[in-house]
Formats: sequence, structure tokens, C-alpha cells
Amino acid sequence: MTRCAVLGSPIAHSLSPAMHRAAYAELRLDWRYDAYEVVENELASFLSTLGDDVRGLSLTMPLKRVALDLVDTVDPVAELIGAANTMLFEPDGSRSAHNTDVPGLVAAFAERGITGADTAVVLGGGATAASTLAALRGLKVSEVTLVVRDVSKAERLRDLAAELGLKTSVADFAHVEQIGGFDLCVSTLPGGAVDPWAEHFAQVAPVVFDVAYHPWPTQLAIVAHRIGTELLNGLDLLVHQATLQVEMMTGRSPAPLAAMRAAAREELDEREPS
Repeated sequence: MTRCAVLGSPIAHSLSPAMHRAAYAELRLDWRYDAYEVVENELASFLSTLGDDVRGLSLTMPLKRVALDLVDTVDPVAELIGAANTMLFEPDGSRSAHNTDVPGLVAAFAERGITGADTAVVLGGGATAASTLAALRGLKVSEVTLVVRDVSKAERLRDLAAELGLKTSVADFAHVEQIGGFDLCVSTLPGGAVDPWAEHFAQVAPVVFDVAYHPWPTQLAIVAHRIGTELLNGLDLLVHQATLQVEMMTGRSPAPLAAMRAAAREELDEREPS
């Protein structure tokens, strides 16, 4: 039996097993997909225990950076943003690292008919914000405003934006009233973190992408829905990046997007308190 898995810490909340198993069922593949709690300093030893029945791994925090040092090749997107969420094991024994978060975000926008924009505002300064910058460049965005808690810690993102050819400004949440007039708004912050500024950011752009998905809706989502702003959420990103992983790991395309989304939603519904 061919095996795949998701690794990270914490891992119990991951929707990857539900999505990938749904894909295998739809594709009639007798494959297995598991979840393992693995922290950074355990990844190398974990990989050394794997047999040749393993085809691929999904990687979540905190493994997305350290994985780059444990493979033979790294795809250009993962190398650019310094993070991989996918590891493939080839028949010759080599390993490769890939990033499906970036094309997954582009695909999530495209599903809503959004294939291009000029300006965007990104809330947050972590790894997801880095992936978002690369995705926005893929949408032909030319100007981005980064809103972070501490401007002094945004140097890496500013350098990445410059490498991507994006004209970038950085602001903090103390001056949000001066921020507005964008084509897209992407919040990469955890659910609840944007609550104090939800009324403002729900209306700074006609399209808001809130990467949170549980608990849902966030205050940002509630306000966006109330005022008629088009809204995407983290489940849109999660499903699209997972379909790309399934295609890479199985060699079957297209992956069953609808079945994977339904499985993820069902899993989330089961987690809701009764």
C-alpha cells in the first residue's frame, strides 16, 4: 500500500487527512494517509524511519522552513519564499520540496473569477503573508501595503516583496484609519486577531480573503458579509493547495476538488460544539 501523511505540531486539528482520504476514495486508490505530531528537531530522524512505500508528505508549521534542508531539490516558489508545504519521495530515493500554498491561493481567487488586480493590502507578517505576496504577484498586483504589529520585524517580507518586483509600504495597526482603497484585502492573521479592526478592513477593498477557517465566521467575515464585500476564507485556500498536493503525489489530474471540499466541511461541522 502506498502511504502519505501530514506532519506538524500541533497536528490534531489538521483537515488534510479528511481531504486526502476523500480524494483517494474518489480516485479509487487503495492508499493510506495519516497524521503525525512532529516538531522541527524531530523531522530528520522521522524521515529516516520511512520506507519506500511513502510517496509524499504534507508539511504544516513548524516544519515548512526546516524541510528545505532535508531534500535534494527545492522548487523555485518554495526556495523564493523559504517555505515548503509538500515533500515528494521519488523512486530513485531522492526527495523534493514544493510549495502549493502559493498556486493554491491563486487558484482560490481564480475560482471566484479573480485573475488579476493592481493593489492589495496584506494583514500579518508571518509565513502565510510571504506566500500571499508571491500569489499576489501571480495575480499581477503591482502595489502592496503590509499591515503588521511591529514594523521593525517586517524586513524579510519587505525584501521578498522587492525581489518579487512589488512596490511595498509597511504600516502598523495603530494607524489603520489611514489605510484604504485597494482591489484586494488578505488577512493572514489567526481568527480573532483582526476583530478590533474588522469594521475598517471589511471595507478597504471589494474582495476580502480571510485565511482563517475555524472557528468561523470571524468578525471580519461577519462584517464583510453584512456590507456585501465578496469574501473568501481559509478553507478555499486549504482545499486548493491540497488538490495540488494530491495531483503531485498521485499523478492523477484533476484532483476531486468538490469531494475534498465536502470532506473538509463535514470534518469542521463535526468539530462544532453541539
